[in-house]
Amino acid sequence: MAGICNFLRGLLGAALLLAAVGAQAAAPKRIVLLINGTVGDKSFFDSAAHGMQMIQQKYGDAVQTKIIEMSYDESKWQPTLEDISGQDWDLIITGTYQMIDLVAQTAPDNPDKKYIVYDGAMDYKGGAFKNVYSITYKQNEGSYLAGIIGEGLVHAGGQQGAALGFLGGLDIPVINDFLVGYVAGARSVDPNGKIAVSYIGSFSDAAKGKELALEQYRTGVAIGFNVAGQAGLGQLAAAKEAGRYAIGVDSDQSAIFRATDPATADRVVTSVLKRVDVSLARAADLLMQGKLPVGTQESLGLKEGAVGIVDNDVYKKVVPEDLRAKVAAASADIAAGRISVPSAFGMPTSALVALREQVRP
Repeated sequence: MAGICNFLRGLLGAALLLAAVGAQAAAPKRIVLLINGTVGDKSFFDSAAHGMQMIQQKYGDAVQTKIIEMSYDESKWQPTLEDISGQDWDLIITGTYQMIDLVAQTAPDNPDKKYIVYDGAMDYKGGAFKNVYSITYKQNEGSYLAGIIGEGLVHAGGQQGAALGFLGGLDIPVINDFLVGYVAGARSVDPNGKIAVSYIGSFSDAAKGKELALEQYRTGVAIGFNVAGQAGLGQLAAAKEAGRYAIGVDSDQSAIFRATDPATADRVVTSVLKRVDVSLARAADLLMQGKLPVGTQESLGLKEGAVGIVDNDVYKKVVPEDLRAKVAAASADIAAGRISVPSAFGMPTSALVALREQVRP
């Protein structure tokens, strides 16, 4: 009888253990996105938020996601990051170069947490930041295609103006990486092509963006490319007012305005996509597989589907078929490594200044 009791107790213990293991396995992964700005920029942060939606839709009850908008008030960023790091989150996501130093201060004190920094990279020298995964993007590759489109449209005729425009948020490497790729693409069509370059000094001042874009259009720019987050929406407003074309950034900025402001939507010939959403969804897949490469940086481009251009109805209407074919061929060549696009990263400041002077109208 004692043997039978012991056997039953063993079965019960095994059942309880299996139940506990099952409950633990079923516990959802908790993933939080900290936005150092606000959702609604119709660009970069909206793409990150869409990435969280993609994760939730794919994994359902297996994940628990949350988005926290920290606003553009920088004094709120570090306290929020520290507070969230003290909570029960499996993965803490934040992004842009502005958050790198804050993550560097916080992550070492929370080694049990995993962090992602997108559009920026930690300094991993000496084996530092083993719990942080950095995602950077080859935005120069997508911008190369935009340069082909812009210069190709100018050469196709029918445009008001003979130069291209570039409107950056800040004069910083990641923004200039867009510029360098854009120039290279334009020069592949016309080695003597001209590009007016302006910087807003902000990622949120759309009024200033519009003012600078209008000035570019007045001085002969036919097509302007904005790389300025929410401030870049001023470029689109200026394109509508001036009756010129614009190239959007980060998300399909034509589609964003299609329902509410079709006149603006029709001026956005394409957008250079920095697929923050795709990269975050990819990272979530790696997390769920136990393969998130924390302690490393990955740079994602056309090959990984993390950058590209929008091919929508406006693009098909405005861009001639032969030019679209040229863009598609260049995209395939870049992805395959047959075209190497220059980058602002590692470029001496003097070389960047010289490049801007060379293309000045």
